[in-house]
Amino acid sequence: MTFRPIAETDLPFLAGVYASTRAEELALTSWDDAQKAAFVDMQFQAQHAHYQKYYPNADWLVMTHGGEDIGRLYVERWPREHRIIDITFLPAFRGRGFGRALLADLIDEAGAVGKAVSIHVEKHNPAMRLYLRLGFTVAEDKGVYDLMVRPSSS
Repeated sequence: MTFRPIAETDLPFLAGVYASTRAEELALTSWDDAQKAAFVDMQFQAQHAHYQKYYPNADWLVMTHGGEDIGRLYVERWPREHRIIDITFLPAFRGRGFGRALLADLIDEAGAVGKAVSIHVEKHNPAMRLYLRLGFTVAEDKGVYDLMVRPSSS
């Protein structure tokens, strides 16, 4: 897996990655495809603007594998912790070990400088099990999300 900084030309891809996280939820609505697309686009734009505003020093990365774009990783390295803002793979690349490997690398990187790793995770996200296996614990209930923290092992 390799990484490259996002560019304006990546916005349609990033919107598609985001849309893949909402597909199951939107399948339950009575909206037509145009309504779903408009909603997802609006939500993606709002999320993207929020992330850019509140995490100004983050690394905004497209993840690639075998020359193919497979997901996004947004991470900000604060003085006391590394915050994973977002880590999302396209559906075809979920459950194949990429997330575990990436998280292990992020944990090792933060641990090497004595920092924790944190991330907000939706309570019903299937990846919650992975975070727990990797030593993350719920530090704070944020309603729909839990703030999870993996302390430094150094």
